[in-house]
Amino acid sequence: MWKPLQPPAPGAEIPTEAIDPTYRRMRTRVFIGIFIGYAGFYLVRKNFSMAIPELAALGFDTGRLGIVLSMNAVAYALSKFLMGSVSDRSNARLFLPLGLVLTALAMIFMIVPVTWLGPEHRNLSIVLMAVLNFLVGWFNGMGWPPCGRVMTHWFSQNERGTKMSIWNCAHNVGGALVGPMSVYGALWFGSWFYGSHSELYFLIGTYLFPAVVAMLIAVAAYALIRDTPQSCGLPPVERWRNDFPKDYDPRQEEVLTTREILFRHVLNNRLLWSIAIANAFVYMVRYGCLDWAPTYLREVQGYDIEQTGWAYFAYEFAAIPGTLVCGWMSDRLFHGRRALPTILFMTVVAVFILLYWQFSSNYAVVTASLIAIGFFIYGPVMLIGVQALDLAPKNAAGTAAGLTGFFGYFFGTALLANLVLGTVADRAGWDWTFVLLIGACVLSILLMAFTCHKEKR
Repeated sequence: MWKPLQPPAPGAEIPTEAIDPTYRRMRTRVFIGIFIGYAGFYLVRKNFSMAIPELAALGFDTGRLGIVLSMNAVAYALSKFLMGSVSDRSNARLFLPLGLVLTALAMIFMIVPVTWLGPEHRNLSIVLMAVLNFLVGWFNGMGWPPCGRVMTHWFSQNERGTKMSIWNCAHNVGGALVGPMSVYGALWFGSWFYGSHSELYFLIGTYLFPAVVAMLIAVAAYALIRDTPQSCGLPPVERWRNDFPKDYDPRQEEVLTTREILFRHVLNNRLLWSIAIANAFVYMVRYGCLDWAPTYLREVQGYDIEQTGWAYFAYEFAAIPGTLVCGWMSDRLFHGRRALPTILFMTVVAVFILLYWQFSSNYAVVTASLIAIGFFIYGPVMLIGVQALDLAPKNAAGTAAGLTGFFGYFFGTALLANLVLGTVADRAGWDWTFVLLIGACVLSILLMAFTCHKEKR
């Protein structure tokens, strides 16, 4: 491990009378830090999907742009798994801001292939876009694992479902802002850089403006986050809350080797593999709707960039109450079981995908459907992440979540949502993409149904 990233040594324990107020204050502080930090990653995450319609108008082929789009998901899938193992052995306070700054820099350089090469050298431009979007995805993979590390060390298992549902809204806050930022960033600052060349204004709103904001957020996250309670002179959270899970072992506070993490706690976990495969289909629906909404609404239905931007915003913003409701239901109504609320929510998602498809010429129905899909899809996304954390000890949590994330982003997003849906849209028409999305809902429901009995047991 690179020495600056090594976890800090435990600090001298503070006086007993100061533990409780310090713990409460620090938990709030680190929670805010990982919330705004993770939201920052989503400001510079899926921006390329917003740029696709504008790049197509400049002369770039939509099919090749779909390949570029898939590079982000491929890199993120690999990074979330591999960097999860690194994160389990790193200082979250440094790991998260470093990943955010590197992501923002890669995002800024996405401007280069458009302005310096352009469609006249489209082959080289596409290659450079693919490399840069791969780097954006790879560095973005450094966001979730340190948050999972912080969550498992600062919050005990019995409160983690509720806390995770609140924290999980961070990516909806960041993702929801991408649409408006792409519109108003271009309007406010586009002419500063490109004068009368208004066709290039989108580069500022889509890439530069969000990247600068993300860098500022990285500084704030560094100031707020602390790696573990022990590094602040506090006892483990289980001891402070007197909330020990049945399988708690003090050795979970130790740093494990990569081999121990993978072969002792992750790769031999059958239930973890089950939810990972289900996650692939959940993510196919999540990003199939999100990534292709701007292109579908502009190319097929003729909506302008402002309408598509606000539809994109509505999809992400609706996920916030949906995630909270789903987390509350899984804890209170289903008593900690995650499969049943996931099945319920994915069933409703399938219904609204059907409405979105059949009434896509009506902007009000489109917006309402995207709001509903956003509301219901992110609950299952969150619950699978919570299950992954619960199924592994805290010193392997990042890797466990990384496995489910790998399936979600590599198979669900890169292969199914980006490549398969993009190819099907080009060759068979958009109607078949909706058929595939509904089919993905059905498969995720069936796979989660297989886990119900084991989860209850």
